[in-house]
Amino acid sequence: MKTPIKYPAIPPCQLDGEDPITCGNGEKIADLNDYWSWAHSDLLGNTERGIFAEFLVRLALGIKENRNSWSKYDLLYKGIRIEVKSSAYIQTWGQKELSSISFGISPSLGWEASDNSYEKIRKRQSDIYVFCLLDCKDQDIIQPTEVTQWVFYVLPTRSLDDNKTMSKTISLSALKKLPVKECRFDDLKHIVDTLIDENKILIKEK
Repeated sequence: MKTPIKYPAIPPCQLDGEDPITCGNGEKIADLNDYWSWAHSDLLGNTERGIFAEFLVRLALGIKENRNSWSKYDLLYKGIRIEVKSSAYIQTWGQKELSSISFGISPSLGWEASDNSYEKIRKRQSDIYVFCLLDCKDQDIIQPTEVTQWVFYVLPTRSLDDNKTMSKTISLSALKKLPVKECRFDDLKHIVDTLIDENKILIKEK
């Protein structure tokens, strides 16, 4: 028997960068733009780059919903669940050579926020993967906010389930051997829409 939920899950709401950070007397001491620029400016770092890649896919697809950090998948588009993964050749730490490109594809136990429970079967939670590669190899000009420096690879999740059943990562060379669609930012929506329209996506039970 499940324990009753006393405190329901809190859905994320979109804040404004000018929302104030205040003292107890209501005096403004900073705003959220100050916090965001302090905490989230390292877009080359693995954590922030991954979130920024999700944002780029959201932009390309015109998705309005806010990011939900505890969702089983990253984005929902036309009822299709999308998982976004990122990688880059250049990192923020000192490198003897460029990084080898790989992406996480590990099956997981989906977590349900409404009742704080996990699924019993480990699986990939999305219908589509969008792999985002920051492919600039020059430290002097690399800039994650320049979308022309990104390459996107779109793949139905069923291709991973059929060929990489329990793999936790996939290299770029292995990814290119699968029926993946490669594109730039301006074509990403068209590629995703085409996959959906041609019924190439195997929709999992929801």
